Amino acid sequence: MSAHFPVHHRTVRADGVEFFYRESGDSASPTLLLIHGFPTSSHMYRRLLTELADEFHVIAPDLPGFGFTQIPDERAYVYTFDALGNSLQALVEALDMDRYILYVFDYGAPAGLRLALQLPERVAGIISQNGNAYLEGLGDAFGPTRQYWEHPTPENRNALRGILTLEGTRWQYEHGVADPTLLAPETWQLDHMLLQRPGNDEIQLDLFYDYRTNLTLYPRFQAFFREHRVPTLVIWGEHDPFFRPPGADAFLRDNPDARVELLDTGHFALETHAPHIMERIRETFGTRSRG
Repeated sequence: MSAHFPVHHRTVRADGVEFFYRESGDSASPTLLLIHGFPTSSHMYRRLLTELADEFHVIAPDLPGFGFTQIPDERAYVYTFDALGNSLQALVEALDMDRYILYVFDYGAPAGLRLALQLPERVAGIISQNGNAYLEGLGDAFGPTRQYWEHPTPENRNALRGILTLEGTRWQYEHGVADPTLLAPETWQLDHMLLQRPGNDEIQLDLFYDYRTNLTLYPRFQAFFREHRVPTLVIWGEHDPFFRPPGADAFLRDNPDARVELLDTGHFALETHAPHIMERIRETFGTRSRG
């Protein structure tokens, strides 16, 4: 535990966006850049921020459309994954981040891996926790979204609204979890509260539709893994309905040195297995990994 490193809650202007981010640790330590996914925010990394700060400089931003990041109306932000990647690039420039280990989860994978393509020399390592980059990783829960991709009708768009409800958010946390008492209920309550901001439902539906563009970039993401072979930890909740275990195993095709581990849990593996995941991070990227 790193109680002597407080967690700071900051904002910075980048790409016309008022980014909210959490930061802890010594800036001279290796940096972990933690990119969250849907429907959550940097709050999902709360334990990593406090418990890894003795060995890492930890930064966790809220993506545009999520958490406490604000976008002025005059910015007229268009919510696509290309835009999220561009905004992340502006953020790391604003924070003078010249080297970092990328931790990507869910939406954080296509957004963060776009950042890796833009600034490959800055990536010191990759942690993928249910962060997909392979077609075989897409699970059955993508069925309604695929239908919307193929037929972008109002009916198919509206069919996806159920996942934006409190029940839909809670289901994402609980599905595949053997012991739901390990889950803190404020997680899905906070996510749901922030999703209820005026207009946010349409932002999320726009991102559901744009997710199809990530599939076309998978070959470029895979080429990055193959060409750069940075230290890589792939640690995955194996009962995730969105991203299946074959998506974790596939990383080994392009980087045989990657460390791949499946955990007996669901989509939000940090909620049930944070101590184990943090131990693997220390082993792979911390002082022990450097002897």
